[in-house]
Amino acid sequence: MTPTGPAELLATWEAGLAQQEAGRSLLLHRAARPGAGTDELLSMPVGARESDLFALRRALFGERMQVRVECAACEEAMEFDLDATLLGVRGRTPDGPLRVQEGDWVVEFRLPTVADLAAAGSAPDAAEARRLLVARCAVSAVRGGTTVPPERLAGLLPADVQRRLAEAAAEADPAADVTLNVNCPECGGATPAALDITSYLWTELDTWARDLLLDVHLLASAYGWSEPEILALSPLRRRYYLELCADA
Repeated sequence: MTPTGPAELLATWEAGLAQQEAGRSLLLHRAARPGAGTDELLSMPVGARESDLFALRRALFGERMQVRVECAACEEAMEFDLDATLLGVRGRTPDGPLRVQEGDWVVEFRLPTVADLAAAGSAPDAAEARRLLVARCAVSAVRGGTTVPPERLAGLLPADVQRRLAEAAAEADPAADVTLNVNCPECGGATPAALDITSYLWTELDTWARDLLLDVHLLASAYGWSEPEILALSPLRRRYYLELCADA
């Protein structure tokens, strides 16, 4: 993946300041796939988006990720480095619908897309979010030989069938949910920690953008250059000019 230029990244950051997480995720995904349209990005499986965002993060900020987690048992703060090359790796995309058979139920469904997740995220509670996802992603459902409309599934599916659907989706699209199991060095307890790449990458981009704007301010004040002229400099040359300013 070719890293997006500093001017484009600054525009992404500026547009994302007024957005919530879903909007920022879409902006970052556009930066990862500059030639893709909005409809294409929204129709991608969630794991494909996450994989693209991990790739963008590696291209912009390197292969090491620093993660901070609080132990669920003793509240000890834990900090460690991760190899980002191991995260967000996708398997082969299923050729057709996934199929789950449990008891007298047979359900075929497709993987949730980015648009499906956004729709579920607007639901008032977890139960409604689950209903929306099931209704949107179900291709067909049969109970004891009788067809069940997708919009009725969430209220009829037993818990074990819902669990099997979630397991099948996670197995087919493992990059959609990156969860770390962290062992606490103090108490030995294990803490599951979901790694939200949108939030992580946005925090890094925000820090990078503010630092870059400070560089622009200092160099513009010292040399009278415009922002585009300063952004056109390589990071190495920009740092050298800043050192000259500090020595002056």
